[in-house]
Amino acid sequence: MAAESASSAASLVQSVDWLAIAPPTIAAVVGLVVLVADLFVGDGKKALLGWISVAGLAAAALSLLPLLDDDRSTFCLTGGGTHACSYTADRFTLVIQLLVLGGALLAALLSMSTLKDEKGTKGELPAGEFWFLLLSSAAGAALLPASRDLATLIVALEVASLPAFALVGLRHGDKRSSEAALKFFLSSVTATAVSLLGVSFVYAATGTLHLTEIATKLQGDQVTDGQLHTLAQTGVALTLVGFAFKVAAVPFHFWVPDTYVGAPLPVAAYLSVVGKAVGFTGLILVTVVAFPSYADVWGPVLAVLAALTMTAGNVAALRQQTTRAYSAVRLLAWSSVGQAGYLLVPIAAAGYADNEAGAEKAIGSTVAYALMYAAVNLGAFAVAALVGRTQRLNRVSDYRGLYARSPLAALVLAFFLLCLAGLPPGIIGLFAKVTVFSAAVDAGLGWLAVVMAANVVIALYYYLQWTALLFRTPEGEPIRHRVPAPLTAAIALTAVLGVALSGAPQLVLRFSDTGLF
Repeated sequence: MAAESASSAASLVQSVDWLAIAPPTIAAVVGLVVLVADLFVGDGKKALLGWISVAGLAAAALSLLPLLDDDRSTFCLTGGGTHACSYTADRFTLVIQLLVLGGALLAALLSMSTLKDEKGTKGELPAGEFWFLLLSSAAGAALLPASRDLATLIVALEVASLPAFALVGLRHGDKRSSEAALKFFLSSVTATAVSLLGVSFVYAATGTLHLTEIATKLQGDQVTDGQLHTLAQTGVALTLVGFAFKVAAVPFHFWVPDTYVGAPLPVAAYLSVVGKAVGFTGLILVTVVAFPSYADVWGPVLAVLAALTMTAGNVAALRQQTTRAYSAVRLLAWSSVGQAGYLLVPIAAAGYADNEAGAEKAIGSTVAYALMYAAVNLGAFAVAALVGRTQRLNRVSDYRGLYARSPLAALVLAFFLLCLAGLPPGIIGLFAKVTVFSAAVDAGLGWLAVVMAANVVIALYYYLQWTALLFRTPEGEPIRHRVPAPLTAAIALTAVLGVALSGAPQLVLRFSDTGLF
């Protein structure tokens, strides 16, 4: 009896690998430092908080370097002949953490200019609260890809999401901002409630929350009771529905355009990249790692969702009126919905894979596409932020003749749009689309590949229309304005990254080797 008690106690002892958990920990600690420093920093020196936040995110990203050599796990249970860990820093984790921390860093650079421009205005953003919320959300986003049990996964998802609600509605007295935050909040809370119900059903059926243990019990037919089997199936379905909200898959996408328009532009950029990465990472973990035995169910469902999502997003983007207020941001919002459809294709293809190698290759296609999308979409939002400094309504028509006012910004935006369209010289965009297309064909999803090809053609129209507008004769005398250094840095970094990846797309392919299995 004493031996059993000692064994049970030993299994509960948790050893913490501080190096493995460094990336989210650094982001969280810097967030607390900024919140406390805000109490002592005068109004004239609030920009210092921004630089501390940028430095903290850079340090969190650099802390990934020592983790490249080997996979590391922590918060593990070792009793009863099992070894299951709640936190794993493998190749998949590191690639997604690089994506979210890099995306948060670029969003922080955009935010510094926005906070400075709006200082003293009615819609002024409180600097201390803004930076604390951004860093807190980034910490949750960095934690999520390392989560290997459903409890940690849901907690990380909410740590990433809850501060984002506040960021969207942080402008005091702005009705659009409040409405956007409310829609975002209600949709996300609904998604969380559905996911938690699904998680509780899965736990009741399997008796564990660790993803690998769930997969073992479901694959080994250990859930033999008919009622428990039905409970497990229901739990899997509800968990997937919850994550479909998070990735803005149709029909759970209704919050995206209004949220992007109502949010401060850097926050919209953050949501379009980091928020999307969080949702897709969670979806990959629950489908491929936890529920592989139900691939015959979630594979076809995700394939249908992918087709609906890319079609709805691209058709809505095509219908945007160039003279409508905030039409540029709306077009980017609907474009992001369409891009979400492309990102869903390889995950669906993983459900049709014959073995783990095939599933890993398919998931690698999603990771490769996400890396391309993150770089060029953040760059497009950065140029939109530049134009928005002088054109507050940020209409697509406001970009007419941008080349005459700011040649480099016009060329960079044209490059980003061509990358999103998948046309040269945006080689990385073409490469990423071909990778996703190949994943669908290899999985035998020929009909989905045809739908994707049709949507690529639809997207070409509105991307090329916007690109052509940049080089037309401007209306009136072009006015040039000084560009703040942080905004210049954000545009330059995304441009350099996009050009580098277009010149050497094999770099993305190397990162797409996820090592999930």
